[in-house]
Amino acid sequence: MFRSLIFVSLLLLVTSPIFAEEQWQAGVARVSITPGAPMWMAGYASRKKPAEGTLAELYAKALVLEAGENRVVFVTTDLIGIPRTLAVNVSRRVKEKYKLPRKSLLFNASHTHCGPELRPERDYFYGMAEAQAEQIGVYTEKLETALVELIGAALDDLQPATLSYAKSTADFAKNRRFPTDKGFVNRQYDEGPTDHDVPVLQVFSAAGERRAILFGYACHNTSTGIMEFNGDYAGFAQSDIEKDFPGVTALFVEGTGGDQNPYPRGKIELARQHGRELADAVKRAVHEPQQPLPPAIDSAFTEVELEFEPLPPRAVLEADAESKNVYRQRKARYLLEKLDRNEPISLTYPCPIQAIRFGETLVMVAIGGEVVVDYSRLVKSTFRSVPFVWVAGYSNDVFGYLPSARVLAEGGYEAGGAMLYGPLPGPFTGSVQDRVMAGVRRVGTDVGFSFPKSLEKQQ
Repeated sequence: MFRSLIFVSLLLLVTSPIFAEEQWQAGVARVSITPGAPMWMAGYASRKKPAEGTLAELYAKALVLEAGENRVVFVTTDLIGIPRTLAVNVSRRVKEKYKLPRKSLLFNASHTHCGPELRPERDYFYGMAEAQAEQIGVYTEKLETALVELIGAALDDLQPATLSYAKSTADFAKNRRFPTDKGFVNRQYDEGPTDHDVPVLQVFSAAGERRAILFGYACHNTSTGIMEFNGDYAGFAQSDIEKDFPGVTALFVEGTGGDQNPYPRGKIELARQHGRELADAVKRAVHEPQQPLPPAIDSAFTEVELEFEPLPPRAVLEADAESKNVYRQRKARYLLEKLDRNEPISLTYPCPIQAIRFGETLVMVAIGGEVVVDYSRLVKSTFRSVPFVWVAGYSNDVFGYLPSARVLAEGGYEAGGAMLYGPLPGPFTGSVQDRVMAGVRRVGTDVGFSFPKSLEKQQ
């Protein structure tokens, strides 16, 4: 199913005598993760059949950065998400095989809606045939091994490197929570909050050659819904960057795009268009004055328990089980079946939060779930003393939408409506934002930052 690993050496030479004994080491690798069979596609519950082919390869890529005794591995994937079980299993095997602690691994998914379905129990909610459901387990098992081997290939490739950082902007992401008299609907809302930053981290060789570009953007990968595997705009952006800069490996990090869509949308031509727009934004950042990143890196990882509202009364679930809405019906029957089997239904869920610190210059904060854009503002405000703050969502576990306090109060799809299509009982309680931001401060403290007590009240 998976093609052999292709890895690219990353070299690094720091000429300043200050870093004669301490310098960056970097390594990079990639592997094709395109299914070898017409699997069910993730992202749109309305699909009624598996993929019809492959338009563009799907990849997992790994970038290892090392300074002194500290290492961090960025694993980016053209997938709907990395389920918790997959992240836990890969992390365990990597720790056993390569002695890397959990805090040193960051898994990020582009959230393409044209990749394979691999999330547990989605077969129940999508109504797929048993043969299609079985493919999910087979694919995920092979993906787990491929990711472990991918990380090993990048570690084997560690060589000296220099790093720099800059950022640009792209404006095709728009807020999609449009207010109406009947609530919020999924439609372009130009007055809604966005984050148009395009952060760009470059890795150079000893000869000064550009070898890797890690870049991000906060927007759903929903330009298209065709029935062929492809990475949507993020996949096309990576391909375009690699064509623009021969020899470079481009790695995309999804940001806080939970309530952001690419506009216009609906056609594969638009996915290509937005990919080109994002690649051009990266090119602009590449040609901007660069901020060198001295060889210093640290990381921290935690999980915060998010709380769900209590389950509806059984009578409500029984009524929903006869609903004409097939998704409401499936969700109610799923919960009722668990209750009838006396299976526990947890009313909490662990949300992973990670911080990666690059000296005094840059911090990346990665949060699990489909993170809405409010968290970009909140995190940047938390680390206001840091020159550059990079906020990633869809990291380490994509369990569902992660609403802010504002979005939760407003209601709508991202606030809890989307939970019809998955196993979480939902919606979250009003404590969700406070719990997430407490976790953000915790990992920030663990990598050496300090925060005023007044910050908790502000958030």
